[in-house]
Formats: sequence, C-alpha cells, structure tokens
Amino acid sequence: MMLSQLLNGLDYTLLQGDVNIDISDVIYDSRKVIENCAFVCLKGFVTDGHKYARDAAEKGAGALIVSDDIDLPENITVIKVEDTRPALSKMSAEYFGNPSKELKTVAITGTKGKTTTVAMIRSVLESAGIKTGTIGTLGIVLEDKIFKTANTTPESYEIQQALRRMVKAGCKAAVMEVSSIGLKQHRTDNITFDIGVFTNFSHDHIGDSEHKDMEEYLSCKAMLFKQCKLGIVNIDDEKCGEILRGSTCEVKTYGFSEKADLVGSDDSLIARPGYIGVHFETKGEKNLSVDVAIPGRFSVYNALAAISVCSELSVEDEYILKGLDTVSVKGRVEVYPTPHNYTLLIDYAHNAMSMENVLTTLREYKPHRLVTLFGAGGNRPKARRYEMGEVSGKLSDLSVITEDNSRFEDVNDIIADIKVGIDKTDGKYVIVPNRVDAIRYCIENAEEGDIIVLAGKGHEDYQEIKGVKYHLDEREVIASILAEK
Repeated sequence: MMLSQLLNGLDYTLLQGDVNIDISDVIYDSRKVIENCAFVCLKGFVTDGHKYARDAAEKGAGALIVSDDIDLPENITVIKVEDTRPALSKMSAEYFGNPSKELKTVAITGTKGKTTTVAMIRSVLESAGIKTGTIGTLGIVLEDKIFKTANTTPESYEIQQALRRMVKAGCKAAVMEVSSIGLKQHRTDNITFDIGVFTNFSHDHIGDSEHKDMEEYLSCKAMLFKQCKLGIVNIDDEKCGEILRGSTCEVKTYGFSEKADLVGSDDSLIARPGYIGVHFETKGEKNLSVDVAIPGRFSVYNALAAISVCSELSVEDEYILKGLDTVSVKGRVEVYPTPHNYTLLIDYAHNAMSMENVLTTLREYKPHRLVTLFGAGGNRPKARRYEMGEVSGKLSDLSVITEDNSRFEDVNDIIADIKVGIDKTDGKYVIVPNRVDAIRYCIENAEEGDIIVLAGKGHEDYQEIKGVKYHLDEREVIASILAEK
C-alpha cells in the first residue's frame, strides 16, 4: 500500500523523502520492524519509540512517523505529526481497509461489568445466528479461539487487524470493551461505533501510568459518546449525566428507575445444582421475564444493557432470552457442569477485594457450604496474602489453601502467609499445596448443596513456577477427576 494512502486524512508535514512509496506494513514495536514498513514512534509511559527510530531505519524501515525532531539518515522518508497515537490509529484503519464499516460495532465502557456485558451480548447475537467476535479482557475471541492481548483494549493496530480477521471469518458484529486508557490513547479512533454502552463508574485506574485523577478518568470514558451513533447508559449511576456531557449521539437508558427506557424490576436469585443466576422482569421498551446464568443482583444491570443493545440490533425476544439463560463468561463465576448435586465454579478472583465481592454474592444463595479453593501469587506484596486469608476465613465455610503462580517463591512460604490472615478468623481450612490435588480434594469431599469456588486462575491456562509457565487448565483438571470417579 502506498504511504500517501496510509496518510489519507492526516495532518502531517513531509520532512524528507517521498510519500509515493510502497509500504509493507505499519509497525510500532522496533523489534518487529520489517523491510519497507512504516515505523510509528509511539510515546509510552515506560519508553519512547523515538529512541528506536534510527534502529528501525537501519533495519530497513521505509518511513518513520514522528512527533519530535530527531536526527536521522537522509535516505529515509520522515513524516511529522502532532501526535503519533492518532496517526497510528488512522494508518492502521487504512492499512486494514477500515473493517469496522463492514460490521455492526458495539463498545462497552465502565468501571465494572464490561467483560460480562460483552459476553452477554455475544451470547444473544450468536443465539440469533449473528456471528460475533469480541475484544476485551479475555483477549480477542473469534469462533472457539482466544488470541491473547496485552491490554483490555489493545493498540489500534491490533484492533483493526482483529476486526479485519472477524470480517474474513464471516462475522457480522464486533463487541469490544473500551477502557478509559484505550480512549485516552486513541486506540479506538477511526471507528464510529453503532452503539456505545456505559455500565457504571467508581474509583479505579488512578496512578502515574493511568489517570491523574477521577475527573480525567471520567472524561476519558465520556469520549466514547462522541464517537458512537447511539449511547445506551445506566440511568441509575450517579455519573450518568456527566458521562453524557458533550455527547453527540442519540441516547437511551436502562436501569431500575421508572425514568429508564428499559426498566428492570422484581429481581430474585436462582440456585439449583449446576445453575446459579438471577431472574428479573423488564418493562418499558421490552416486556420480558428473564433468567440470567450469572450470579449476583449486579448481573441484572449487565443483562439490561445487553437487552437494550440487542433490541437495537433487531434481535427477537426468544434469542435474547435464550442467550442470557445460557451465557457463560470464561473464568468469571463460570459454572462447570457436574453430574452431582453441588455447584462448581471457576473464578479469576485473585485479591481480597475481588474475593470478597464473589464470596459475598455467593453467600446470598444460602449454600449448604461455601467452599473456597485459593492461593496467592509469589513475588507480590505479602499483605495481599494476609487479606485474602482473612476474607476467605470470614466468608467461607471451608477454605482449601493451595498454590497459585508461586513464581520464584516457595509455595509453603506463601501458604504460611495466607495462614496469618485466616488464623485471625474462626474459619475452617485445609492445606493442599498442589493445586490439582486441591481440586481433587474439593470434588471428592463435596456435599449436596455445596457451592465450590476455584478462585485465582479463571481464564488462565498455566501455572507459573520458577520462571516456567506449565500448562494448567482447570477445566481439563476437573474433567479428568470426574472421569476417574
């Protein structure tokens, strides 16, 4: 593709060279430079791509996209822009042929609920026969494959590449989590989303490498509603008005408020062996009686968002109900079906706050016993271990303490730290250092009506020990143990 075409629509200055040259790819990582590529010098929190511009030129890059004045060889094309991040986004969209224009696109932003809402929307759309790809915390999900990404919202190049891959695979829709950082860093520029969704807002992501304060955090999330056609927002969140300040889109609302366009009501918990979820009714734009296969009253909000989105995409009610009744989020209170009268869950909770949220939610279901299997990561602050032990001791009927990515520490030392926290409580516990053995212990000692949570790994499929990542998918472990029985 010609460099001039990649620069289409960009405000730039040609410092040297020629824009009428053929470009092989758009690259922002100097380690991946190939002959005749355009190397975009991104500024990150840790490093600055301008430092690697000369190296990229020596490796054969055909053009350099810069925002700073730097000394470079005369035999390479140099393009100067005000900010290389928007430039990367624009060039990536051009390079992959603007694939978002060939899909129905949905973006979800908010502090919590993004991953679950994305999964719900995909489940409904797939139930209706609409092939859908997703981008988010779990990675890029396409058909039955997951391609891991470094961030919830990847760099613009990876987003555009994934969207083109979805189009080639026959997808008609793409649903993605759009983080505040992703919006701040222009990763989703050059996509006009058909629908943007706001779930909720709370304190998070404040720090040197993220947002300087809550005001900036909120304003970055609000950017989504200047690049979508329709905004669907949680009317019950106190920041709902602020998130729409300056918005340019049509707006619809959901929530429990009678003022919402889609109103939720009469929520209740559902629990039976192998199924744990929530029921609720809707009125307003839709009159439905809904069962959702994800526990917790907060799941109603995520489901209301999914119903609103899918209604706008003309999905029939029967598929909305089916998709929500069968939805599963890998590693997020994910039910693993067993032939026995207890419920087995896999969850990513790996710190005290996330464990407390999950266990408090599950206690509402009044299980015979709440059994929590967990460990703690090595080479991480010891305080986390004390806190996790204390939380599980207070909220679980039985804690099964084991390993979880011990890294370069001895698992027994980590377990000793967890015991410091759990010994502050009256909680019962057993210690089974090997995680596979610990899972076996939970299954072999399960009692009717138990809810068993395997916490910490979630969607991960490895166990990190002494610098080596060993394959460990808890689903495979469970299947093997059940087959033995």
